[in-house]
Amino acid sequence: MRRYSGKMSGDRYLGNTKKNEVHDLENEQTSCRIDEIINAGHDKPFTLLSTAQATGYDNCAYCLGGSTK
Repeated sequence: MRRYSGKMSGDRYLGNTKKNEVHDLENEQTSCRIDEIINAGHDKPFTLLSTAQATGYDNCAYCLGGSTK
């Protein structure tokens, strides 16, 4: 579910600046804990997954798969 709170403005991808991983909000899983990330102020919006990956964010193992962690 896309978010319009914290730093999010309806973007599809949310970067967690604390863990340096990116989440797909259209495939969000309970284990992602998106609301906790936003409430802690660790949210960074991305329109494109490739942009998040190019800036060093790893895929979330739950909503994107292919995590290298």
